[in-house]
Amino acid sequence: MTTPLGQRSSDDISKYTDTYTTFSGSDIVAMFNGTAIGSLSGITWSVTREKAPVFTMGSPNPRSFSRGKRGIAGSMIFTTFDRPALYNLVQNSIAREDFRIWTRTWNLLPNMNSNLAANIVPVDQVSSEVVSVLPYYADQFPPFDVTITYANEMGQAAVRSIYGVELLNEGSGVSVDDMQIEETMTYVAREIGPMVPTNRSFSAPSGTIDQAVVQGFGLSN
Repeated sequence: MTTPLGQRSSDDISKYTDTYTTFSGSDIVAMFNGTAIGSLSGITWSVTREKAPVFTMGSPNPRSFSRGKRGIAGSMIFTTFDRPALYNLVQNSIAREDFRIWTRTWNLLPNMNSNLAANIVPVDQVSSEVVSVLPYYADQFPPFDVTITYANEMGQAAVRSIYGVELLNEGSGVSVDDMQIEETMTYVAREIGPMVPTNRSFSAPSGTIDQAVVQGFGLSN
């Protein structure tokens, strides 16, 4: 089938789009509460559940299995740049009241004094003032949803969501042998959805990119 230069017929494309497909890490973009996190280089998740055998007299084998609690957890790996890993999420949530935390005034700048005795406040001088501030530790972040989108060169896409993510631990380190610095966080979640393929169609914006390629090769009319 004859088609314009740079375009393929639907029959040629269907042998790729009408079958199962795979994605690589370079096809993935993760969004936290609608904010794209460009420093995320890896994310894992796992689902575990308590199941215990039920025994009765007269049989060494279990009669059945009882099902208990389910746990959803995982980890995130961020590439360290010159700012916190979740800097964009904080910046986009400054005006949101539900993103802020409430804490005592003496918790705003922890370890600000090198003298240990200076951090000890007498009981009669303890302030009860509570203020609203942005979180500065990962464990202070309110729950958020993670949306992972996949899209490859064939135009196929998929999506998966993790709901109610609560950050637990954060850690990092540096070494003379490190080519790049990474920061790792662990989390628990309330729910995790399945990976769902989508049928969204993609196209170049107004055809300007394709036309520029054609002209660059000297093949335009």
